[in-house]
Amino acid sequence: MAKYMLIWRATDESQAAFKDVDFTDIMNAMGKFTDQMIRAGVLLAAEGLADPAEGVVVDYTGETPVVTDGPYGETKELFNGFYIVDVASIQEAVEWAKRAPYMQGSKAEIRRVPTIDEFPQDNEWIRKERAWRERTGQL
Repeated sequence: MAKYMLIWRATDESQAAFKDVDFTDIMNAMGKFTDQMIRAGVLLAAEGLADPAEGVVVDYTGETPVVTDGPYGETKELFNGFYIVDVASIQEAVEWAKRAPYMQGSKAEIRRVPTIDEFPQDNEWIRKERAWRERTGQL
């Protein structure tokens, strides 16, 4: 088994499509989808994100970091939320993403989440993180 993050990305088309959809309908559809993953035993985490106007970007391209308030110029830079699933393969993660409701015009990026075991175990910071994960029940 491996962890994969399903990252929901907004597009101009999806933003327009959702504009007239009742929020309760969206929550009910996503709730049913989430429940399917819970019942299948693959869901590890799921979070939606607040409106981009409430966020900021810290840009490190210059000599010093520059903070810019939202909203942002292009929706292709945004993601709306994520699921982390524990499945056998990226193909299985793709199959779950394909089941998501209300995705017209949206995109899902799927990325594997490496385990701590994949990093150099003799590194001081990896040892500290492993100890923290053990203390908090994450290993």
